[in-house]
Amino acid sequence: MQKLNKEKSMLEKSVAEWSGFNRRLEDAKVLLDMAAEACDEETFKEVKSEIGEIKKTGESLELKRVLSGELDGNSTYISINSGAGGTESCDWAAMLLRMYTRYADKHGYRCEVLDMNDGEEAGIKSCTLLISGEYAYGYLKSEAGVHRLVRISPFDSNARRHTSFASVSVWAEVDDDINIEVRPDDIEVETYRSSGAGGQHVNKTDSAVRMRHLPSGIVVSCQTQRSQIQNREKAMKMLKAALYEKEVEKRNKEKDELNAQKKANEWGSQIRSYVLHPYQMVKDHRTVFQTNQVNDILDGELDEFIMAYLKAQLSGTLGLVEASGDDLT
Repeated sequence: MQKLNKEKSMLEKSVAEWSGFNRRLEDAKVLLDMAAEACDEETFKEVKSEIGEIKKTGESLELKRVLSGELDGNSTYISINSGAGGTESCDWAAMLLRMYTRYADKHGYRCEVLDMNDGEEAGIKSCTLLISGEYAYGYLKSEAGVHRLVRISPFDSNARRHTSFASVSVWAEVDDDINIEVRPDDIEVETYRSSGAGGQHVNKTDSAVRMRHLPSGIVVSCQTQRSQIQNREKAMKMLKAALYEKEVEKRNKEKDELNAQKKANEWGSQIRSYVLHPYQMVKDHRTVFQTNQVNDILDGELDEFIMAYLKAQLSGTLGLVEASGDDLT
């Protein structure tokens, strides 16, 4: 019943959004006819402004229309791991963490850091987020892959240009009514002391939990809760979500275009490049969509990239175009 009520609520919201969009469109048509009949320049300006807002609403509705996957409406886990490059890559991973946190804030999602390992000098080595809200997975699944940053290094005294990599993994939070069987013998559990802020209790007890699923090799960890029991529960939920995602990908290997992009998780086959020097550009190598508004992108303005990805996925034109050195010279 809870699942049906959730689906009913989402459908009612979608119908209300469409009805409101259609009503605004009809009102704009009436206003345009009135402006044309009276040759009223001020009314024309008002119609033009309203059409701009209607267009934005239409783009948002179109984005939701293409979210038809089984788990697209669910919340999502995002795991960020720094690549080769030491401090540079750790700083880049921290920039990506900020980008997704800002994206969540702008869209009214709840963002919770479940696990984080700080870099030795700056940034982070890895972290796992839970972004909660409707269609969080549907929107953010496009972010899975390797992200490349090109810039003048703030950590290089000679001010040389550096290329950094970070890997982003995305998987949906599974509903409680989905039964994922995990045998206790298949799990290796390690407890350790939490790092970072969290109070005396968190930092002085072995409350953090790391789980390794031996058959699949999947590793998850959680250290944000006060007790080991709470961290264990969250880690188990993350593990089940990861196993479910793995099984879905296995079932749909031939028809799932997202699965075909898994090769992008290897260094050297990045899905997106962020260039800060010698010019400014962000380019997605799967859709060839690009923009020079780098600061906006790093501040969480990802909607255009997400829209381009989902449209390409729907039309069957999604494909990884390998980045060349020519993109950066």
